[in-house]
Amino acid sequence: MNVIEWLFNAQIVIGHQTVLWREVIGNVFGLLSALGGMRRKVWAWPVGIVGNALLFTVFLGAVFGTPNPVNLLGQAGRQVMFIIVSVYGWWRWTRRPDADAPAVEIRWASWRTRVLLAVGMVGGTLILTPIFRALGSYAPVWSDAWIFVGSLLATYGMAKGWVEFWLIWVAVDIVGVPLLFSAGYYASGLMYVFYGAFTLTGFFVWMRTQRERTPAVVTVG
Repeated sequence: MNVIEWLFNAQIVIGHQTVLWREVIGNVFGLLSALGGMRRKVWAWPVGIVGNALLFTVFLGAVFGTPNPVNLLGQAGRQVMFIIVSVYGWWRWTRRPDADAPAVEIRWASWRTRVLLAVGMVGGTLILTPIFRALGSYAPVWSDAWIFVGSLLATYGMAKGWVEFWLIWVAVDIVGVPLLFSAGYYASGLMYVFYGAFTLTGFFVWMRTQRERTPAVVTVG
C-alpha cells in the first residue's frame, strides 16, 4: 500500500466513531501553517496548501465514500479557496526587498477596510447560504457559508499583514466548532477549539509586534 492509498483508507476507531487519519493530518498541517503565519515564515503557505488538499477530500464525505457521508460544501470549497489565496500569499511574502527581514509588514487595517471586511462577511454569508442550501450542504447552511466567507477574508488579511485577520479567524472558529461536531467531524471540531485559543494568541502577538515597531510620537512644546 502506497502513501496515497494509506491516506485515503487509514482510520481511527474510537468507540462508535470513526475518524480519518487524513482529517487529523490535514488539521495538523493547518495548525503548523497558522504557527508559521504567526511567526511570519514563508513556509507557512506551502504547508497550509498540503493540509487544504487533504481536508478537501475529507469534507466531501458523500463524494469520496468516507465513513461520514456528509458534505460540508463551505468547508470543502474553502480548501480550494485556501489553495488559491495561499499561492497569492506565498508570492507576496517572498517579494520582500530584504531577505533577512520578516516576510510581511504587520499593520492595522484602515477603518474603511474594516467596514468592507464586516460588510463582506455578512453579505457574503447571505449570498452563499441559499446557494449552498440548493447544492445540499449540511444544515445549518448559514454556518457553512459564514465559515467559507470568513476563511477567505482571514486568509487574504494574513497575506496583506492586517492584525485584524486573527479576529476574523476567531469569528470563524466560534461558528465552526458546533457545526463540525454536529456533522460528525470530531477531529476538526477539536482542532477548531484549539484554533480559537491559538488565534487569540496570534492576535495579541501581532498587536504587540505592531506596537513595538511603531515609533512613539514626541510632542515638542
